[in-house]
Amino acid sequence: MPIAYAAEAAPDAAEAINLSAIDIIFSASPMVQMVLFLLIGLSVLCWAIIFFKFGVMKRCLSTTDRFLDIFWSGKSMDQIYSESKKFPAASVAKIFQAGYVELQRLMERERQRSKHVTGTESDPLKAVPPESSIQNLERALSRAHRTETMRLERSLTFLATTGSTAPFIGLFGTVWGIMNAFQNIGAAGGASLTTVAPSIAEALIATAVGIGCAIPALMAYNYYNHQLRNIRAQMDNFSGDFLNIVKRNFLAG
Repeated sequence: MPIAYAAEAAPDAAEAINLSAIDIIFSASPMVQMVLFLLIGLSVLCWAIIFFKFGVMKRCLSTTDRFLDIFWSGKSMDQIYSESKKFPAASVAKIFQAGYVELQRLMERERQRSKHVTGTESDPLKAVPPESSIQNLERALSRAHRTETMRLERSLTFLATTGSTAPFIGLFGTVWGIMNAFQNIGAAGGASLTTVAPSIAEALIATAVGIGCAIPALMAYNYYNHQLRNIRAQMDNFSGDFLNIVKRNFLAG
């Protein structure tokens, strides 16, 4: 090869292989581009969920502590119920409201039954049959528990799914890029850096983007799952304490 021709070819080769990541993405094959844009879209959604769930979990934990301080302050059930409405983000407050409403319903039913039988209204605080009342209260508390758990778990499945599938989606883009590299070698009749570099680069970028999408999603999922376990434990403990208080102070026998 003449020296002048080699000198002209060298800048062209350098220009071909010295591409930025953005250039590689936009010059990649359509399939690899589709994989990359899919992973970028998943990553954007995951980060939106991460920031949203951070606020949800933080408000839930902080308001739960404030509500528990009010609950154990010695106030009456009516006062606690009134103040519990100030904490819409507290899962424990929602469970208390469900139990309080069910208790009031049972007491009202017993008041009406006593009035029908005796013709006079009796004090319903010690007249509710304990066996059926506890079962009804347990169902109301369990229903509220499930509702709050589902609310807090919402969108966490997307983080887990993205964390487990994003590397494989990136791997698909990697395989496709390597296939393109071999096709370029076959079309050129030989292997050279300028022939395989763009395809190998887009393949490696697909792998990197897949891993970069999966790692934050999995870390966030594990973190929020740990927070959710703590909140569920608080709800379980509160449900047991609420039932014990009702048994001691409101039910007959």
